[in-house]
Amino acid sequence: MKAALLAGGKGTRLRPYTYVLPKPLMPLGSEQPMPIIELVLRQLSQSGFRDVTIITGYLGELIEAICGDGRRFATRIDYRRETVPLGTAGGLTLLERPSEPVLVINGDILTTLDFAEMYRFHQARGAAATIASYPREVKIDFGVLLFEDDPHVLKGYHEKPEYSFQVSMGVYILDPVAWDYLEPGQSLGMPDLLEAMRRDGHDIHCFREPCYWLDIGRPDDYELANEVFESRRAQFLGERQAETLRIGRDQ
Repeated sequence: MKAALLAGGKGTRLRPYTYVLPKPLMPLGSEQPMPIIELVLRQLSQSGFRDVTIITGYLGELIEAICGDGRRFATRIDYRRETVPLGTAGGLTLLERPSEPVLVINGDILTTLDFAEMYRFHQARGAAATIASYPREVKIDFGVLLFEDDPHVLKGYHEKPEYSFQVSMGVYILDPVAWDYLEPGQSLGMPDLLEAMRRDGHDIHCFREPCYWLDIGRPDDYELANEVFESRRAQFLGERQAETLRIGRDQ
């Protein structure tokens, strides 16, 4: 199974860290730090994705130096580099049109999502694209005023309400038809790609399973990611890999 790992962004929300390192190389954990992208590559390999293309851009040479050819992750890695930012979907134009579904994943997320199960779900549903979906609650710290036709007449008042949403985890599986919507050199976001496919009648499905997920976008997210990874390292790596790393450290 093939995967494309998106690692070309500048990570502006994580500055000043990302002045020195691209976001996917930010280390997780304190005892035995591991770059975020290494964790993702190990998880992909465990799930059977042994052919990975990393799409780089900002400080891409550092990512290539750290990840290499993938042998230490039991996978094969090749690289495509954006000369200009192409968005979360536009970078896929650097890949040849595939013959089978491809898993596309952001290179800066912390998750226990079962990628192999998501792939099986995609195939069983016959979808043109599948989005990994995660529940997220948003709390409004103010009283929300509701109006209808007259903006001066109150129709409702909710004090500090909480809203629940399903959000994209930044993990997708795309059938080859998705490449018909990509133009070489044209910037395109993943939401725009999926909406265009949906409008044309292609089925876009959402995969949900109980798991942990965190988008490492801001400094406070990064601090939380370090804490969670350190406390649940075995769960993220898989018991076997975590034990191997522990033995190596003890020796």
